[in-house]
Amino acid sequence: MYTHQSSNIAKTYLLMGLFLVVIAGLGYFVSIYYSNPVLFYIAIIFSLFMNVASFWWSDKIVLSMSKARPANRQEFFDFYTSTENLAITAGLPMPKLYVIDDPAPNAFATGRDKNHAVVAATTGLLQKLNKSELEGVIAHELSHIGNRDILLMSSVVVLVGFVSIISDMFLRGMIFSGNRDNDKGNVGGILAIVGIALIILSPIIATLIKLAISRRREYLADASGALLTRYPEGLASALEKISSYNQPMKNTSTATAHLFISNPFSGKSVSNLFSTHPPASERIKILRGMVN
Repeated sequence: MYTHQSSNIAKTYLLMGLFLVVIAGLGYFVSIYYSNPVLFYIAIIFSLFMNVASFWWSDKIVLSMSKARPANRQEFFDFYTSTENLAITAGLPMPKLYVIDDPAPNAFATGRDKNHAVVAATTGLLQKLNKSELEGVIAHELSHIGNRDILLMSSVVVLVGFVSIISDMFLRGMIFSGNRDNDKGNVGGILAIVGIALIILSPIIATLIKLAISRRREYLADASGALLTRYPEGLASALEKISSYNQPMKNTSTATAHLFISNPFSGKSVSNLFSTHPPASERIKILRGMVN
């Protein structure tokens, strides 16, 4: 089932390398702009630190951003026992379970590897789905864990997010030191243009990265999840209920949207232009085609 582990690990390291290059590049331009070479070395150290942070603490950052809380066996018995049984079937360690207090039905998995994995579900999902539908969703998330999608997806949240933050800091610094540009001549003007270009391009690049890693992995996790439960209709029915809910989640952001099983911004037409998920109707069609 888990055929993309090595590929996803390689993509994660590639993403970390790209992050290092981008931050080093920004640091280089900033150091020249302010005539302070120390800023370049600070950027390198910062980039290395954020790479470590994205690897070790990305799950905690994502859970905090989503306002998730631990789920205990007594309060969420079906969620806990279904995950436990499917994890045994999949040959995976039992992941930690979290719940997000939100009426919108949705779920995601995060963590750096199968031994440090987390599955989170909204209260809306746990209330609206029957047992077979819930098992379909959990199997989908366990497939992400087995394929090491979670490391790649969680790293994107941290690394791409901080590229945008650094770009924004550079823009603000340029604005508040605008008078200094007059002393720099053409060099200052060129650096200002480069900085603004990076600021404009960073969210576009972030979106392209998410699109590139997100759509294909959802199809793969659907297929692997259906294979795990031996009941594709369960996940297909769950996706129907999830996609029919037309209100966005309360506590989410574009940084974490690609983690969820379905677009958490459902009901907001603007976000559909930058959707990180394939159409639910197409996913349902493929799943029901497996039965025939």
